Amino acid sequence: MSNVAVVGTQWGDEGKGKIIDLLTENADIVARYQGGNNAGHTVIIKDNEFTLHLIPSGILHKDKKCVIGNGVVINPKALLEEISELENKGIEVNESNLYISKSAHVTMPYHIASETLKEERERGRIGTTLRGIGPTYVDKAARMGIRMCDLIDPDIFRAKLEENLDQINVLFEKIYGVKGFQVNKIFDEYSGYVEKLAPFIKDTVFMLNKAIDEGVSILFEGAQGALLDIDHGTYPYVTSSNSTAGGICTGLGVGPTKIDSIIGVVKAYTTRVGEGPFPTELKGDLGNKLRNAGPIGEYGRSTGRPRRCGWFDGVITGYSAMLNGLSRVAVTRLDILDDLEEINVCIAYEYNNKRLEEFPYRSDILQQCKPIYEKLPGWMESTVDTREYSRLPKNAQKYLNRLSELMNVPISIISVGPQRRQTIFVEKNL
Repeated sequence: MSNVAVVGTQWGDEGKGKIIDLLTENADIVARYQGGNNAGHTVIIKDNEFTLHLIPSGILHKDKKCVIGNGVVINPKALLEEISELENKGIEVNESNLYISKSAHVTMPYHIASETLKEERERGRIGTTLRGIGPTYVDKAARMGIRMCDLIDPDIFRAKLEENLDQINVLFEKIYGVKGFQVNKIFDEYSGYVEKLAPFIKDTVFMLNKAIDEGVSILFEGAQGALLDIDHGTYPYVTSSNSTAGGICTGLGVGPTKIDSIIGVVKAYTTRVGEGPFPTELKGDLGNKLRNAGPIGEYGRSTGRPRRCGWFDGVITGYSAMLNGLSRVAVTRLDILDDLEEINVCIAYEYNNKRLEEFPYRSDILQQCKPIYEKLPGWMESTVDTREYSRLPKNAQKYLNRLSELMNVPISIISVGPQRRQTIFVEKNL
């Protein structure tokens, strides 16, 4: 396998964890390029379930190297807890298989507190995970962020922390009317974290580029989905980083010419967590049925929040395919539709009595869009044990072909269950 990127094509939760896990077999390095512990990838191996928030899914494979890139924001406490959970399940994590960018920014206690206060007190809630991810990126853009390399140097860390708290405590005390933060308390807490994490902190930019020059295969792992991208998503109901394929270059320090192909992961229907417009959302019994179908259901792996469910939206996925320059598509959770007699697919929107086929950039317009559906017959037959495309029910094949047409991208992988074995490879060499 060459250097391949895996990105989400909807609002996240597309099942990227499983696809990344499968593709890791042919990769040497798996590198995560954006987001924080607000995202979760779930991988099910036999009877074991692994939920990863910061560490790339490749950690579940022996002899693979995993990189947390500079574009990721890191909560050290959460990262250490994740390492501990993996080790308790028999997964070895050490400085030879996990590398953390020295330039990755750090989520501090005041980031989490400020996000919580903002969501609780202000109108127009975004529906964040309250993990402090947005405020961490805000400080990064404001050039007052604290990076992993700063934590290693006690003098620099203390100086930056003191400077930041001089401003932040005024905000908390004067605007929010709550008590500020103590320098010593945060300094001592985070110094303890970095003592444990220091062996993992490396110059990952040079490491990755050297590996590419030497012909090493890299799998680039994204979190969330294209419609949550800070620039191209349903703004302001988005995440705080670039979750599209373009984020790879800035989030890892790898040039665009070094990415050989991009695989988009798309769910066979559509889900969304949090606030924001969702034209194909199903709010009745059918929405609940989709949410609770299958062995894992539609609940956030990081927060447990129920996901909003709806029909497949060809407008947003076509837009996403264009944005990411997709080479191939992996379709997940096809089996969830097995017992539906009829399935709707959104092929366009109706807005102000006009047909709209392109994604509208304004969320207030998208909120008013009504889906224009194309009805397709269901297959009313289980697909969970199917391993070859030709053995899928004919109506399932027709459904997949229609999704491929709407995205204008060929389908290479089909997932019909959460287990590794429940996968159909339409193309063997990816």
